[in-house]
Amino acid sequence: MRVTRNIILCSLLVLGLSVLSGCGRKADENKPIADVKAEAEQMNTKELRTTALAYKEAIMAKRKNVEKLAAKLKEIPVTEMLGEKVKKLKADTKSLNKSVSALTERFRIYYNKLKEKGGDVSGLEI
Repeated sequence: MRVTRNIILCSLLVLGLSVLSGCGRKADENKPIADVKAEAEQMNTKELRTTALAYKEAIMAKRKNVEKLAAKLKEIPVTEMLGEKVKKLKADTKSLNKSVSALTERFRIYYNKLKEKGGDVSGLEI
């Protein structure tokens, strides 16, 4: 009886957490700017803040990856700077920087709309 109750409680907990995790907004660097602007117009301040926060988190994660790649590049001796490993690291860095720029552009739309609507922008600075 006790084991069954614990299994049911654990199942409900897992189900509840999976539902909650699906409710979050995702940062999409490929979403067209026109769509982002239209979406931001329709959102309330809570939705704008949630979306802006998702973009901020994605930006910060990618920036950390850029920093890691930059650190790897600094460790490579000058004599190996023309090698394939360096070319790949530079290409990866360029790709990540492009992604950060795209995310930042979309973040700014949500952030500015939130500010325009008088919402709380504290903690959203990047």
